[in-house]
Amino acid sequence: MQQPTRIIAVRHGETAWNVDTRIQGHLDIPLNDTGRWQAQRLGQALAERHSADAEAGRITAIYSSDLQRARQTAEAIRLATGAPLNLHPGLRERGFGAFEGLTYAEIEQRWPQDALHWRKRVPDWAPPPAAPDRAVVAPGESLLQVRERITHTLAALAAPHAGQLIVLVAHGGVMDQLYRLATAQDLQAPRSWQLGNAALNHLLWTPEGMSLVGWADTSHLEGQGLDETSA
Repeated sequence: MQQPTRIIAVRHGETAWNVDTRIQGHLDIPLNDTGRWQAQRLGQALAERHSADAEAGRITAIYSSDLQRARQTAEAIRLATGAPLNLHPGLRERGFGAFEGLTYAEIEQRWPQDALHWRKRVPDWAPPPAAPDRAVVAPGESLLQVRERITHTLAALAAPHAGQLIVLVAHGGVMDQLYRLATAQDLQAPRSWQLGNAALNHLLWTPEGMSLVGWADTSHLEGQGLDETSA
């Protein structure tokens, strides 16, 4: 049987839009000051825990969403650990279509029925498309589409690293999918787990599936970290 790939999955550090509960989706928003501090602390913690002679083993590779809030977080890890960094668009946040750039309240006001489908986590529902003059905004993805994308991306990244440790830096929606996959949670199950910025989440992956080792470790942040899911 193939040795499992050990994964540390990390949501990017905080952004100004996280604080405002504004949907980012594929919009390329940078970290704010708190997020940059979180990324630095995250990198330091991983360097200490996963040095070459540490019992936990060294980090073989870092894979990150190519959106800059994740990329900036991953770069802090790269600088601290020396592990190679690779960008992968398959780790991007869910595409939110016309919702991108808006607050929760604005979405409720403009599209009450769509907002209801979103809150109820209807698996095959996707956010409405953006206006033609906002072509840079990603098409809306259903939860089923996001799960398929994340499952495929995870297999492609983890399979070459059997017996090794890798870091995945992504977004709140990706972390939610990883938790559900590792614990066999239904897509519509209410979320009872945290998705804090720059928290450490530990998983094991094999071709047969994924299991959860530890979740939402924020000890390196001394209790800091915003838990909202519009990433």
